[in-house]
Amino acid sequence: MTRELSPRLGRAATLLLGLIWAVPFAWMLVATLRPPGGPAGSMASLVPSALPSLANLAEAWASAEFPLHALNTVLLCAGILAVQLVTASLAAYAFARLDFPGRTLLFYAFLIQLMLVPVVLLVPNLKTVAALGLYDTLPGVMAPYCATAFGTFLLRQSFREVPRELEDAAAIDGARWWQVIRHVYLPLTKPTLIAFSIVSVTTHWNEFVWPLIVINSPDRRPLTLGLASFTLSAEGTQAWGVIAAGTLIVSTPLLVAFLLFQRRFVNSFLASGLK
Repeated sequence: MTRELSPRLGRAATLLLGLIWAVPFAWMLVATLRPPGGPAGSMASLVPSALPSLANLAEAWASAEFPLHALNTVLLCAGILAVQLVTASLAAYAFARLDFPGRTLLFYAFLIQLMLVPVVLLVPNLKTVAALGLYDTLPGVMAPYCATAFGTFLLRQSFREVPRELEDAAAIDGARWWQVIRHVYLPLTKPTLIAFSIVSVTTHWNEFVWPLIVINSPDRRPLTLGLASFTLSAEGTQAWGVIAAGTLIVSTPLLVAFLLFQRRFVNSFLASGLK
């Protein structure tokens, strides 16, 4: 009897947690579609209006340069991910397959990055970016993320699972080391690459503090800064619908991507062992 109840309790707990997680999104959607000008107390309600309206969406879209902010965010996420995949792949191959003195010690020293609180690095990173002349630029936001201990760790573990015989066969066929990485290791570790890409894109899509410090020009702001500026400009209780609409515009791309590729996302995380 106990064995039969355990899976049911697990499913019930998962469903309850899912409903709790979905409440803010449900409120955001309801508040966005609620017609403006209603009673102030109605904004806290999760009950949709009988006459949904797109007025809040139209006002939010007209009040902020969301297309420009979205373009900046896409450039940031794509640029960071492209560089990270290259640097993490090279570092992971070195730590997984090359024999050199102090390899293990250097790897553990490299992983210290994961133990540092990001706030501790804000001032040193800002000084470095300013010294390089990258202040108030998108490359300045990207610079601290070019090397990733998390991605290197994931790929190193995956590279170590690849049979060395495949690398030896490629070397016999005349492949150079970068060709071995490109044509042997990366295709066989595709689930890990996808899982890391998801983590990287979602992390930098939602990044706020570091872009806030580096970016001053309004035309270079990513979506998070654009949304914060837009929220500050909306005052009063009646503006909650417009703020919810702006938040919906910012979060929709990631939500749509997840819904479209949900099965592939889950399979990638399961195959990579990432939780």
